Amino acid sequence: MSIHFLSDHRNATAQAREDNVSVLDPMAQQARDCFRQQAAAIEALGSRVDRSFALALRLLYSVQGHVVVSGIGKSGHIGKKLAATLASTGTPSFFLHATEGLHGELGALTEGDVALLISYSGETDEVCALMPHLQSRGIPTIALVGTPGSTLAKAADVFLDVSVDREICPNNLAPTSSTLASLAMGDALAVCLIRQRGFEAEDFARLHPGGRLGRRLRCKVRDVALPVPTVQRTATARDCIIALTRSRVHVLLVVDRGRPCGIVTDRELQRVLHTSDLALDVPVAEVMNPELPTIDADTPIGDAEIRMLQQGLDALIAVDADGKVCGVLTAPLDG
Repeated sequence: MSIHFLSDHRNATAQAREDNVSVLDPMAQQARDCFRQQAAAIEALGSRVDRSFALALRLLYSVQGHVVVSGIGKSGHIGKKLAATLASTGTPSFFLHATEGLHGELGALTEGDVALLISYSGETDEVCALMPHLQSRGIPTIALVGTPGSTLAKAADVFLDVSVDREICPNNLAPTSSTLASLAMGDALAVCLIRQRGFEAEDFARLHPGGRLGRRLRCKVRDVALPVPTVQRTATARDCIIALTRSRVHVLLVVDRGRPCGIVTDRELQRVLHTSDLALDVPVAEVMNPELPTIDADTPIGDAEIRMLQQGLDALIAVDADGKVCGVLTAPLDG
């Protein structure tokens, strides 16, 4: 195992990024301009948050059935994301394709639903065509539109203005800033609902049992801690390297008479090996970090990862209520 792999990789990656920026500077500048324009478009939304936003929020908060989100094209893609965000944060929701709705899927709606319709022009035929059917069934409607005087804005019970000065597309055609504005407005509604409902991390965990997010919310440190290899306090840097090559983790626990007295990571080894040709024979006591970073084995994974990030730790030693080592939680090698 090479002791230099981590720092060398990071240095090479940083240099490559600097080289790419200098070589592609015109392209990079265009990207920066895009970000500035889109940031300005989002910032402008804040000035339009008024009574209409509060009314929309009240409708969504009081929904007895589902929030039915609908749109076409790029607005439809934004709608799918918004429906998923609402559903995963405590507001039952699903996406209804406007065309499919006109061909039978309106049957999925119930009298307790609220419809959230997205059309930047406010004139999308399929979306506007849904309106009389929703109104005839007494389903309240909220519209996200970029043209306040449009057909959809006038027909909706509440409309939210998501207009932008222009798209970042050089032809001012491809939906870019406008879709971002709709997404941001939808996210603002979802976040306000989270606060209104008092939706906590525990609630979030129940709805996200899978993937890395579910792991962070559901699992405890003891559930994922790996066995930590050990070396005696009488060991040398050479012994540490040999032990690390046989381990799944890049951390060693140094023990003295059966009790932990320090840890060794590749960071400590790199520092020592760069100092002398005889570094392999350096005693582990001169290599290890005597400040043992421990954590309660029943701590949620998410909290442990935050601590490691904030404190710049490579690893945390998991201990139980009796102080017994249960394993080690390590930071990803790729940073």
